[in-house]
Amino acid sequence: MKKINVKMRKTFTRLLTLSAFSVFSISVLAAQSNHELVEAGAKQYLLSQLADNTQDTSIDVDIVKIDDRINVPDCPTGFQYNASEESLSQSYISVRVSCKNNEWYLFTSGQVTRTKEIVVTQGAVSPGTVLTSSNLSLAKVDVRRLRHTAFTDLEALIGARMKRRATDGQAIQSNMLCFVCKGDRITITAELSGMEVKTAGIAQQDGVVGDNIKVINASSQKAVIARVASSEEVVIHL
Repeated sequence: MKKINVKMRKTFTRLLTLSAFSVFSISVLAAQSNHELVEAGAKQYLLSQLADNTQDTSIDVDIVKIDDRINVPDCPTGFQYNASEESLSQSYISVRVSCKNNEWYLFTSGQVTRTKEIVVTQGAVSPGTVLTSSNLSLAKVDVRRLRHTAFTDLEALIGARMKRRATDGQAIQSNMLCFVCKGDRITITAELSGMEVKTAGIAQQDGVVGDNIKVINASSQKAVIARVASSEEVVIHL
């Protein structure tokens, strides 16, 4: 009988130990689940807040992992997320997470990467090179690398001339090229009431399509401001 009691006590003790371990495991899993819930919620919140200002820009958010030692309680009403308008334009955004059911809150953060598909060089390009479809391609580029206007239409850049050297895969930006370059002989088209008058001119400034530049009328030697329409033409609206 004594041996049986000892055996029963050992079995009972082991069952208690296993039960305690099971409860501990469930608690850990629940805590991890809440951590993941908050991280996923913060990511979706940031993606929704940034979606209105994408402008053909792809947004990716990487949420910083919340330390497993931090207590994240259950929130039956759902966690709430908030970030300031100012921080939404930054690369690292701080997000306040809270729950209406209690006074609990914490701050987490997300790293935001903004990429845009733009025209880049295909191979190294030397100054003076006229751009063609063979030395251009499209690629996704981190917008933080762009300091000037970039181009999304490859065909629209054909015929432009490079002003500086570019390496393979470098983003084509407005300060790197000119459709009409200073000293170029171009056609000046004057438009008036549906009529067009064309004359020869000489560009006095570099310009890309859409820019207004100074040109000299080759016949009258008068300076006028005209809009760059292509690599060969500028337009004046009278």
